[in-house]
Amino acid sequence: MRVLVVGSGGRCHAIVEALSKSPQVDKIFCAPGNAGIAALAECVAIKETQVDALCDFAKENNIELTVVGPEVALEAGIADTFKQNGLRIFGPTKAAAQIETSKQFAKDLMKKYDVPTAAYETFEDFDAALAYVKSGSLPTVLKYDGLAAGKGVVIAETMEQAEEALRDMLLDSKFGKGKVVIEEYLEGPEFSLLCFVNGHDVYPMPVSQDHKRAYDGDKGPNTGGMGAYTELPFITDEDLDYAMQNIMRRTASAMVEEGCAFCGVLYGGLMKTKQGIKVIEFNARFGDPETEVILPRIKSDICQVFCDVADGKQPTIEWHDFATLGIVLASKGYPGPYEKGFVIEGTEDVDGSIYHMGTALKDGKYVTSGGRVMIVVCQAPTLREAQQKAVAEVAKIKCDNLFHRTDIGDKAFKY
Repeated sequence: MRVLVVGSGGRCHAIVEALSKSPQVDKIFCAPGNAGIAALAECVAIKETQVDALCDFAKENNIELTVVGPEVALEAGIADTFKQNGLRIFGPTKAAAQIETSKQFAKDLMKKYDVPTAAYETFEDFDAALAYVKSGSLPTVLKYDGLAAGKGVVIAETMEQAEEALRDMLLDSKFGKGKVVIEEYLEGPEFSLLCFVNGHDVYPMPVSQDHKRAYDGDKGPNTGGMGAYTELPFITDEDLDYAMQNIMRRTASAMVEEGCAFCGVLYGGLMKTKQGIKVIEFNARFGDPETEVILPRIKSDICQVFCDVADGKQPTIEWHDFATLGIVLASKGYPGPYEKGFVIEGTEDVDGSIYHMGTALKDGKYVTSGGRVMIVVCQAPTLREAQQKAVAEVAKIKCDNLFHRTDIGDKAFKY
């Protein structure tokens, strides 16, 4: 088979690597790809949102399966266009992707179908939103309604923070013109439950946990994710059963009822509160960096899984039972302004998987070209061993402008 992966980050590197292990896959293209992906796939200079150009490429190159990485391609309607042209694609339609691209759509759906989530209200007017925040308690959660590259959520602990965030979102249109969803603040450990979904059929992947804050101890600003791991001791079988029945399957069926059946990866960002498990957010695609720690655990042929789900067939999915843990190396200054072009050395000495997020090749050497630059993923029989190994392997990478968290996975041992 000839396969096309759409995207450029660490998530897509992990997808490409998993596909490269399939005996069915003969050739992989990645658009636009990155310097690390180029070792496994032919990178094509087409942006994720250039849907018509991607469709033309798929037809001209006899692509039999396209796998979509980023949400911006889904919002641009890539699945709709490919399906209209008779091309097999793994990813939801634009209408189904609203579960991620519109916070209000997701919250209204959960309210209508009794999916457990935080209480909320939606606002377009700055003064009305600020008055609502002042009438409630702090901290409170403010979410920009549309896509914001993982940076459109603010947990306001003071009225000043809330006012600044509302000003960014509603008056200054920092992420574009849109609404704001204001939610009650929930407490408890967060975890990610990603599922392969086609209509009513839902197949879970191993649960994982992302680390959003930039610095150790969950300090600093929110990022796109500074590390992740699988094997969560604080999530019991009963927790997983509850989440599957009351959240993931109920939501998938709700999407069918609403006339926008979901096909692809439905990502539940969940929290285990004292009142039970609740939804923090949904995403309509593989998470990043969760994908980089989940896909190394798949035992089945991932290409066959993608095809079966896309074709509405029941896939056979088996998983390895080892633990995985990944640590992100990011450019100093991220998620704010940062410099690029710093040489990265020592990657060849790492005993583990390295997925490139923001790198480029210059004079035969990898250099930094993004905020999150790469993630080092290690596996071991236990989470503690995977953590110790990842910490040791990350230390082998030398670069003057990178930083990373040293406490990825520590939360697993606190609950």
